[in-house]
Amino acid sequence: MTTLSIRLEKNWHAIIGGEFDLAQLEQFLQREKELGRNIYPKDAEIFNALNSTRFKDIKIVIIGQDPYPGEEQANGLCFSVRKGKAIPRSLQNIYKEIEAEYPIKMPPHGDLKGWAEQGVLLLNATLTVQQDSPGSHQRKGWERFTDAIIRAVNERRKHVVFVLWGRCAQKTSALIDRERHLVLEASHPSPRSAHRGFLGCGHFRTANDYLIKYGLKPVGWRKI
Repeated sequence: MTTLSIRLEKNWHAIIGGEFDLAQLEQFLQREKELGRNIYPKDAEIFNALNSTRFKDIKIVIIGQDPYPGEEQANGLCFSVRKGKAIPRSLQNIYKEIEAEYPIKMPPHGDLKGWAEQGVLLLNATLTVQQDSPGSHQRKGWERFTDAIIRAVNERRKHVVFVLWGRCAQKTSALIDRERHLVLEASHPSPRSAHRGFLGCGHFRTANDYLIKYGLKPVGWRKI
């Protein structure tokens, strides 16, 4: 078992089986480090999304693109940054949309661990990134791994809400059975595209209404 495999909670190995090759990914990351490149998130946090949300507890899957590439920003959860770091503009728009849907004020930090603990799988399509180089680890093998995660949730769970913002996330829609799950799509919350459908999408209330319909506890969006 590779060092990378050991960091993944053992239950996930059984869930996704042999659909991925973490040894190849580990070799890639090791080469990057040998070239002196800083990689985020930290090694111990690469699988934070999976290790923070048990498979049986998944209610909502939010799919991001890749981690924030700024120094020490990423914490292994999509759209999330560690406490003490400035809230990125995409996350600011996410908070703005939540506050438009609910009479709440979001906290002054960007750590979304509280969502993960409530059953929101915050999964980036690519789980690592080179510092200051967004998209640098795309098409290196991560997408095959995260697609296996999405397929497993689709096939083994029922009544999950899949939230797909932007083209990268929407590419995974072919993996999801819309008769079995709810799929919510809109533009990405980035400042470049949020006004093209994300702001005003109503996804946070719609997701909770769907969970309630099937007897599941809604997510407390302020609980982060």
